[in-house]
Amino acid sequence: MTSQQPQVTGFFDYKTFSVQYVAADPATRQCAIIDPVLDYDEKAGRTSTGHADAILQHVRDHDLKVQWILDTHPHADHFSAASYLKEKTGAPIAIGEHVRDVQQLWKRIYNWPAETPTDGRQWDRLFADGDTFQVGDIPARVMHSPGHTLASITYVIGDAAFVHDTLFQPDFGTARADFPGGDAATLYRSIRRILDELPPATRVFTGHDYMPGGREPQWESTVAAQREKNPHVHDGVDEQRFVATRRARDAELPLPVLILHALQVNTNAGCLPAPEDNGVSYLKIPLNQF
Repeated sequence: MTSQQPQVTGFFDYKTFSVQYVAADPATRQCAIIDPVLDYDEKAGRTSTGHADAILQHVRDHDLKVQWILDTHPHADHFSAASYLKEKTGAPIAIGEHVRDVQQLWKRIYNWPAETPTDGRQWDRLFADGDTFQVGDIPARVMHSPGHTLASITYVIGDAAFVHDTLFQPDFGTARADFPGGDAATLYRSIRRILDELPPATRVFTGHDYMPGGREPQWESTVAAQREKNPHVHDGVDEQRFVATRRARDAELPLPVLILHALQVNTNAGCLPAPEDNGVSYLKIPLNQF
């Protein structure tokens, strides 16, 4: 009988408070890499691959075969290492099909040329809500979970749900919904779907941890713990109350440091802009737009 429990290893990036994952089928040694980070020094304008290389070393050390490289959405606070890892492993890269909506939105913000593709061709697979796939012999499915972004999805791999920027740890709350294309009411409905449809014992793996009270980073909980303890969305919190709480909180938050850098890379599957005639790639920053 096939185990429904992937072995999940988290890798924490203290700079962006992001969690990257390797979810592996212990029987077949096949794995998925989820939300990998490409390091970026915004002061020097320099990229590097330390975090992604640590994941590759973990794969080698545990004799794993990378079957998928998955992003949950186009991230606003770090660059995706999806394309770098595809180059190193040959594994296909995937994201939700609504990334096309995000591409079209940010194409307007960046005033990219008309020929800039916004059909998601940069990825090998665009997942729709309800799509299924395998990680080794473990069944996986996709839940469209918008609200933080138009394209956010949850990967349910066996008994593990990778929810990224929807829920955070039960002692912290939920993700913001004030980016272009975000919506607090939509986020509430996405979260309730996750908590209502998945079994209480489902392991919940979040995409960030902000270490409230100075505790050590954490990234695993359960559906039951979220329903009981999450201060923003525990059972009994209705949509109106959630939206009021989320909007008040979002009004106090500054934009992520890397949002204007990251979206032009992450809407391109983690590929940097094409080099210009001097061989150098350049980022484009819109002024006075936010």
